Amino acid sequence: MPVSDRVAIVTGGAKGIGAACARRFAEEGLSVVIADVDDIAGEALAEELAGGKERAIFVQCDVSDKLAVNNLMAETRSAFGRVDVLVNNAAIIAGGDILDLELEDFDRVMGVNLRGAFLVARAAARQMIEQIEAEETRAEDCRRRYAIINMSSVNARVAIPDQLAYCTAKGALNQMTKSMALALAPWGVRVNAIGPGSVNTDILKSVMEDRAAMKRILSRTPLNRIGDPDEIAGVAWFLASRDSSYMTGQCLYPDGGRLALNYVTKPEDYED
Repeated sequence: MPVSDRVAIVTGGAKGIGAACARRFAEEGLSVVIADVDDIAGEALAEELAGGKERAIFVQCDVSDKLAVNNLMAETRSAFGRVDVLVNNAAIIAGGDILDLELEDFDRVMGVNLRGAFLVARAAARQMIEQIEAEETRAEDCRRRYAIINMSSVNARVAIPDQLAYCTAKGALNQMTKSMALALAPWGVRVNAIGPGSVNTDILKSVMEDRAAMKRILSRTPLNRIGDPDEIAGVAWFLASRDSSYMTGQCLYPDGGRLALNYVTKPEDYED
């Protein structure tokens, strides 16, 4: 395994896509900070990835809490001294459409999926700029080293009636990605997003156990299968690597072809 001096933070990193990203970055030789509210899964993954070499740590963090985010950055600096890559992956869902979604649920989803992404990105970006200026790093070298990756969704582009809060947050996250990319471009810090389609994670677990729901998902997925978290992690690594050094302000969609399909809904799609 190659060893790098780069350090990556992965929020929502204890399970699913976040854990896959943490594993991939560790395989590429980066030191990894796993941030999550799940202490048990997070600690276990950090121990697995560290391999006794102090290359991974877990930090308990509710990304919607400013103080928790400040602590995340402090723990990262204490352990590794720097931050080079951020994967803003933490997210939650709450069912409900415009008629029945409770305000508390809307605020909770926006707090984690949007406010949380902003708080962590702001803290990481400030740390990155501080490093760049202190080290007098050339912009060309920064473009190969520094990257912020926001985990969006196909639902930033196509909506689901009873996931109003989630769709809204992901749509806003795409715009935030563009704005961040423009602001940080002068320093060579690249900001991009990933918009996965249906991926085998805990969020999709209930759907995967429902044959009718799974049939509907596959009917709008040309590759006719659910994605694997490792496939999303591969895209994340591309965006963090020098292979994407001329890319910023973009959202890549590993979605099995979903956005390319002119999917037409039928009455039975809305029947129980």
